[in-house]
Amino acid sequence: MALDGERGEQEEKKKKKKKKKRKKEEEEEEEEGAAKSSSSFTAAMAEDGAALGARGGGLADPWAGSTGVRPRTTERHIAVHRRLVLAFAVSIVALLAVTMLAVLLSLRFDECGASASPGADGGGPAGSPARGGNGSLAGPARRNHHAAGDPALPSEVGREATPGTPSAQPSEEEQEQGQPWTQLRLSGHLKPLHYNLMLTAFMENFTFSGEVNVEIACRNATRYVVLHASRVAVEKVQVAEDRVAGAVPVAGFFLYPQTQVLVVVLNRTLDAQRNYNLKIIYNALIENELLGFFRSSYVIHGERRFLGVTQFSPTHARKAFPCFDEPIYKATFKISIKHQATYLSLSNMPVETSVFEEDGWVTDHFSQTPLMSTYYLAWAICNFTFRETTTKSGVVVRLYARPDAIRRGSGNYALHITKRLIEFYEDYFKVPYSLPKLDLLAVPKHPYAAMENWGLSIFVEQRILLDPSVSSISYLLDVTMVIVHEICHQWFGDLVTPVWWEDVWLKEGFAHYFEFVGTDYLYPGWNMEKQRFLTDVLHEVMLLDGLASSHPVSQEVLQATDIDRVFDWIAYKKGAALIRMLANFMGHSVFQRGLQDYLTIHKYGNAARNDLWNTLSEALKRNGKYVNIQEVMDQWTLQMGYPVITILGNTTAENWIIITQQHFIYDISTKSKALALHNNSYLWQIPLTIVVGNRSHVSSEAIIWVSNKSENHRITSLDKGSWLLGNINQTGYFRVNYDLRNWRLLIDQLIRNHEVLSVSNRAGLIDDAFSLARAGYLPQNIPLEIIRYLSEEKDFLPWHAASRALYPLDKLLDRMEKYNVFNEYILKQVATTYIKLGWPKNNFNGSLVQASYQHEELRREVIMLACSFGNKHCHQQASTLISDWISSNRNRIPLNVRDIVYCTGVSLLDEDVWEFIWMKFHSTTAVSEKKILLEALTCSDDRNLLNRLLNLSLNSEVVLDQDAIDVIIHVARNPHGRDLAWKFFRDKWKILNTRYGEALFMNSKLISGVTEFLNTEGELKELKTFMKNYDGVAAASFSRAVETVEANVRWKMLYQDELFQWLGKALRH
Repeated sequence: MALDGERGEQEEKKKKKKKKKRKKEEEEEEEEGAAKSSSSFTAAMAEDGAALGARGGGLADPWAGSTGVRPRTTERHIAVHRRLVLAFAVSIVALLAVTMLAVLLSLRFDECGASASPGADGGGPAGSPARGGNGSLAGPARRNHHAAGDPALPSEVGREATPGTPSAQPSEEEQEQGQPWTQLRLSGHLKPLHYNLMLTAFMENFTFSGEVNVEIACRNATRYVVLHASRVAVEKVQVAEDRVAGAVPVAGFFLYPQTQVLVVVLNRTLDAQRNYNLKIIYNALIENELLGFFRSSYVIHGERRFLGVTQFSPTHARKAFPCFDEPIYKATFKISIKHQATYLSLSNMPVETSVFEEDGWVTDHFSQTPLMSTYYLAWAICNFTFRETTTKSGVVVRLYARPDAIRRGSGNYALHITKRLIEFYEDYFKVPYSLPKLDLLAVPKHPYAAMENWGLSIFVEQRILLDPSVSSISYLLDVTMVIVHEICHQWFGDLVTPVWWEDVWLKEGFAHYFEFVGTDYLYPGWNMEKQRFLTDVLHEVMLLDGLASSHPVSQEVLQATDIDRVFDWIAYKKGAALIRMLANFMGHSVFQRGLQDYLTIHKYGNAARNDLWNTLSEALKRNGKYVNIQEVMDQWTLQMGYPVITILGNTTAENWIIITQQHFIYDISTKSKALALHNNSYLWQIPLTIVVGNRSHVSSEAIIWVSNKSENHRITSLDKGSWLLGNINQTGYFRVNYDLRNWRLLIDQLIRNHEVLSVSNRAGLIDDAFSLARAGYLPQNIPLEIIRYLSEEKDFLPWHAASRALYPLDKLLDRMEKYNVFNEYILKQVATTYIKLGWPKNNFNGSLVQASYQHEELRREVIMLACSFGNKHCHQQASTLISDWISSNRNRIPLNVRDIVYCTGVSLLDEDVWEFIWMKFHSTTAVSEKKILLEALTCSDDRNLLNRLLNLSLNSEVVLDQDAIDVIIHVARNPHGRDLAWKFFRDKWKILNTRYGEALFMNSKLISGVTEFLNTEGELKELKTFMKNYDGVAAASFSRAVETVEANVRWKMLYQDELFQWLGKALRH
């Protein structure tokens, strides 16, 4: 390529050319002809993709160097001897075409060089953050305003100009590679070994400057260094061979926004099997959003204070420093952060040394990390205070939070259980925690509940700070499970990392499963893994996975938008459910030993699902069992959805049953629409556990592996009065249906003596029945007949399962004329237990949590159902409690039902109550109280107040960004606000999408929450019309939304009359 040293010669030659007179007319005609013929040749060159950006700004076609700038005497020589070489005219024209192409490209390079960004002169940025902002970049960083050029070519270019540097030419291998910066994944030619990252943070104008030195190993020879960078202004790039051979000349560099990479073009090829050092100096903003290196704030003593914090998962480290931002590229990191001395800085490792300067600045140098991926690197700059403790093995655990929260002791609970959990996991996995410390950082604003950064886990305040004087048992449970989840990630995710995002469930599924295992360790009496897992994970994800628009738990990930899409409840909850099924059919002790081996083999490295399957198969083999785990589990992880097993009694042969399997879909009509489903014959290898029972006895559990569409099996002791029950305790990830005779026998058993069936089996029957009826596999009355036994139910889990199953049905019916019939039937089932349990008398302190959990959660569930469906006593009690609070300004409402009372009071009483709750929302400093006060405001029947709240939700000074989504969703769940939220969502979509579009599943949560209970033809039409104008990253979420609303409309058309007829008869008897 032509560089600055050749440019002067070209200009001089142009001047001489203008002074000369052309002697022959024929010569002039030939030059014109050559110019014309060169245009087609130029087009062919561009088509081959050889240009680095000749039209876009700064780097010429790499082929320009090979054609060169030929001496003008060549053309004169041709002209003088034209008549002598006429026979070779055709050949000469072709030669002239090549010559003129070289001249044109040289001139084009001159034009690009003249209009290049400051980076072309060696001092300016390669590309500034292409976005608006309310701060300027620190130091020399500047905006780059020159045109983007052709979208298929690099749009932002910079280089260190070195006069006289020879033009680098690509090798044949590199020509075959094409343009590596356009690929969706990094090539793998270069591997980072170590990063030395030095940052200077300017908190007064929210900018930072950085210098990153990366030691890279060259695996395959290449002339391009391609790594991720986005929204950073690159000032300077240098490449050097490992400390001996010196600098590698840099021809230029540019940012390529389409794939979020920085491309460094070298003047010579890097040699394979050698190490190099890459140095990049850059600037960027500390963003006012939720990803990368961003800022947050809080108010203390009337003063607003700011902090800077990171969120790099899954692909946002590149917004804070240029790096190889894929999980497979593990390296060590040495971080230094310079900041004003009024702040402190945190990172993954402890501070090694701090250097104080006279001007009020300090530089913290952190210890080197072990091998790790970029997405869980982290740092923070804040003026928080902390509490600390130490584990038995010497790990220092600190909790950092706002000074007032630390003084109140709001972080003490989290600190205490984190210490215990590290000790639990070290014992369970037989692998020590790998770092010398673990900091927990509670921040006011964060896109997710928490992030598992190794050694510096970051939590939104609502999910880690707990004030015992105002926190309910359910809030304590939420906080506990989020912490259990994140601590598990220190092993599954940080120590052993998925190779690529298609297997994100390998970390998220395990962390979600261990939420329940770890909580059982802290509170053994809660039975989380055996019971609460069903309602909070299994039943919830099966709703989502029963859609035709679902996807496999392991799905292909090709581009950045696909990465965001895999972080959904399928990865988290289905991943957890499959792990639980695996643990149960392997046996928990064998499963545990298999996990220990998996972590030991792959620690500090990466693993894929087959690595897990192989390790678990080996663990089984050592136990004398030979099961090919991969063969079994590939069907569950690589196929979407799940099966419904149908067990039918064989009328022709005694003691024989017919077992069939088919893909469960809520809206069966979508099978004919979706070609993939229509053509696919889904089959699973299903570990079906089964028992036979009667009114007083249940047989021992047997297991049948079902692998065909239909199978016949012999069951001993099966007589006419006996019932069958499949999927015992719902350990399997599938539904079970029966013939109507068996359903009747099970209903009869529940009514006569429900305790013959375990708590988990009762909850499972309720959920299966409601879902099967919703999809049309069962008559609508069967699930409603099942819940008639609930008046005798004393356990929390079946009530919780019924409550969750009734909720979507309630939302389908709550705007219909006959809704009161359904309402009356549910109240009839609830009344006896509501009277029996009554209301809680006193608040509970932490010492009573363990003993009271099951009973208090049952009481809470029944009160919630009673108030939601309009029990008069419940309404009166809630109104009395909230009126007493307003008149006395003393909140005596029991902690465990405060959210129910607040919501009921706001819906029943006048606007003054709404204003009172609004005032309390602003004045309270307890994050748990703030959350339920905000949600209570969405319960109003006053549409003006709901509209006011929706509009206020987008004001970040009033409602935190992460809470605005919950406000909109809760208004959509209110029958008086559903259409308002739906309209608000459409009107404000551009704002919402800009704010949440990149934040993993926040957008999908919003889309689902606003649309899931739309159920009229008009609303379906509005949704489809809105979708037509949108095809961005949320397209998959919108497709799911359309399928859900179509299923709602279809259910109403097919089944609502049947349901209301049965309800009418049931209430008359």
